[in-house]
Amino acid sequence: MARKQKDPNAPKKTRWYHNVAQAYRMAYETDKALPWWIAAAMVATIAVALVIGLIASQPVYFLIMGVLFSTIAGMAVLARRAERAAYARIEGQPGAALSALKTIRRGWTFGEEPVAIDPRTQDVVFRGVGRPGIVLVTEGPPHRATKLAEAERKKLARILPNVTITVLQVGREDGQIPLPKIASKTRKVRPPKGSALLTKPELAQVNARLNALGAARPPIPKGVDPLRARPDRKGMRGR
Repeated sequence: MARKQKDPNAPKKTRWYHNVAQAYRMAYETDKALPWWIAAAMVATIAVALVIGLIASQPVYFLIMGVLFSTIAGMAVLARRAERAAYARIEGQPGAALSALKTIRRGWTFGEEPVAIDPRTQDVVFRGVGRPGIVLVTEGPPHRATKLAEAERKKLARILPNVTITVLQVGREDGQIPLPKIASKTRKVRPPKGSALLTKPELAQVNARLNALGAARPPIPKGVDPLRARPDRKGMRGR
C-alpha cells in the first residue's frame, strides 16, 4: 500500500510547548525580569521540599518531588505574568474591555459588538447578561462614559424594569476598574439585597428582549472593531 502523502500546505499542529514558548516570548517583551521570577519560584519550591525531606529523613524522595513541583510553580508564575503582559499590550485600545470580559467562561454572556458608542470620541458600552442581571461595561473617561452608560441604562430599565442593571467603568481614573481586574469584578456582581437571581426561564426571556432590541440597532461606525484588540487567550493562560 502506498503511504499517504502529507499535504505541505496543511497547518502544523500546535503543541503545548509551542503555546508555552509563545507566552514566554510575549511576556518577556514587557517583563525583562520574567526569567528571574520563574527561577526564584522553582528554586524556592525545591528548597522547601529539601527542608521537608531533611526533617522527614527522606531527602532524596522529597528532592525529586520538589523538582517536579518546581516545574508547576514556574509554569504558574509564567501564566500569571504572561496574563499581566497581555493586558498591558491591549490596555487603552478600543475593545480591550471586551477582550478581558470574554475570558469569563461561565455565568455571563457578552455580545461581540458595543451596545452604545460615541462616534466622535469612540467611547463605548458593552453589555453582559447573566443570572445576577445585566452589566454595562464602559470604556472612556468617567465624565463621558457615565453619560453614555446612563442613557443605555435608562433605555434598558424601560423594557426590563425588574432586572438589576449594574454599570462598571474600565480605566485608571478614580472610580474606575483597571482592565486586569474587570473580569473578576464582573464575576462578583450580585443583585441588591431583597432581589433574587434570575431563573433560567427569566434569563431566556431577558435575552430574547435584548436580542430584539439589538436587531433594531444601527450598524457600528467604521473604525471601532472590538475583535482587533483581542489577545491570544491560550497565551494569557500560559498554555
